[in-house]
Amino acid sequence: MSEGTGSVKSDGAALSFEESTRRLSAIVEQLEGGDLPLERSLELFEEGIRLARTAQERLDRAERRVEELLGVDAQGKPMVRDFES
Repeated sequence: MSEGTGSVKSDGAALSFEESTRRLSAIVEQLEGGDLPLERSLELFEEGIRLARTAQERLDRAERRVEELLGVDAQGKPMVRDFES
């Protein structure tokens, strides 16, 4: 994975959140089909776990950022701090 920005394709380029979720959906469909050899099923399951964890990390970061952006001080002014990603 590249610096927590997303999953990494075999060529090293990071997947977007949307690409990751599409890939995860495709993996789920393949696994639900039940026609795969055990080793391939395990490979897909491992990839799916990585994609799911990365997606959750991205969602958690986005949620923290939104919470920071919606924060206000005693005078009702927005409080914005440097965001650590």
